[in-house]
Amino acid sequence: MSEAALTLAGLGVDFSGFKAVSNVSTVIESGELRVLLGANGAGKTTLMDLISGRTPSTEGRVFLFNQDITNKEEFAIARAGLGRKFQIPSVFKELSVRRNLEVASCPSRGVFSNLRFRFPKLSRVRVDEALELVALEDVEHELAANLSHGQTQWLELGLLIVQEPKVLLLDEPTAGMTAAETQKTARIINELKGRHTLVVVEHDMAFVREIAERITVLHLGQIIAEGDIAKIETDPKVKEAYLGSGGIH
Repeated sequence: MSEAALTLAGLGVDFSGFKAVSNVSTVIESGELRVLLGANGAGKTTLMDLISGRTPSTEGRVFLFNQDITNKEEFAIARAGLGRKFQIPSVFKELSVRRNLEVASCPSRGVFSNLRFRFPKLSRVRVDEALELVALEDVEHELAANLSHGQTQWLELGLLIVQEPKVLLLDEPTAGMTAAETQKTARIINELKGRHTLVVVEHDMAFVREIAERITVLHLGQIIAEGDIAKIETDPKVKEAYLGSGGIH
């Protein structure tokens, strides 16, 4: 039986009487890829905020490989092994693609100390692997400022990968991408399956179909369904809330 990578137990938050997320309980196994699906306002990003420590919860607990990380500081949760990619990428635009990855992979936390740091062999290996995984070898010496939107998104994903988090939270990783970039992102995420535990927030149904193993559907801050694509697209509660009679397209 797989080990639980992320356990949410009755997790929720109340904003002055408004329950943005309420009583969310689920277990995500080690190496699993879980998609959080839901319309705008369903509570997907807020749930990610609660898990990562960006927003303090008012109920429930969060466990990362049995370590209670509930309401810890974001940096402490990151050091415990949880990495998060936001919708809007954040990279060092004045540095090359490779240098971005080198800075992210170095043991020292300070940016300027990393730039002076003698680069260890193990970090070089991680950078090379990340460049291949996110398919940016051809632009490794290009300044990050000159990348396309999709390439910038992939670089930020690479920045997380070289830090070797146990669990990766990806918030709408295809936002603003072309159809070709979205397809490439699906291939990258499928490559990550099994190497990391992945939680992906997404509403692009075609993309969800490309990557989904197990889906958790949120509606008004609560889980209304969980399962694989076949189960989710035929669930009457999901159809009523989001998908219409046609299912996932």
